[in-house]
Amino acid sequence: MANVTGSVDVGVPISTAYNQWTQFEQFPRFMEGVERVEQLTDDRLHWVAEIGGKRAEWYARITEQHPDDRVAWTAEAGKGLSGVVSFDKVDQDRTRVTAQIEWQPEGVMEEVGAALGFDDRQVKEDLDRFRDMIESNGIETGGWRGDIDNSTMT
Repeated sequence: MANVTGSVDVGVPISTAYNQWTQFEQFPRFMEGVERVEQLTDDRLHWVAEIGGKRAEWYARITEQHPDDRVAWTAEAGKGLSGVVSFDKVDQDRTRVTAQIEWQPEGVMEEVGAALGFDDRQVKEDLDRFRDMIESNGIETGGWRGDIDNSTMT
C-alpha cells in the first residue's frame, strides 16, 4: 500500500473550508486528473479520473463526515483507495486542511510514481490549488452540514 499525507493552511474560517470540501462535484477545479465526481447519495460518490495516463472510474463510500472536523471515504471496489481529510482551526480566519490517503498502486507506472514521491507532490499541489480557489473566492460555493458515521460498516 502507498500512503500520502499533506497539509495546507487556508485563509478562511474552518466552516468555509469544510463547506467547500463537501462540494465534491467541484473537485475537478483543483484536483489534477479528476474529470468528474458525482454525488449519488449523501454517502456515495462516482469518480472519473485519469491516473498514470489511464482513465479510471470507481465508486466511493463516505464512511465519516462530521461538520468542521473530517470527511473519510473508501473506494467500494477497484482502486483500493481510502482516506480522510481533517480540518483544524488555526485561528478565527485560518484553517489547516490535512489529507491522508492510502491506496494500492496498480501496475509498474503507479508503483514507480509512488516510490519516487509523485503522489506526495500531487496531493500537495491539489491542496495548494484548493487553498488558492477558496481564498480567491472568499466564500464557499455551497456546503452540506449533515453528519455521517458508517465507520462500523464492513
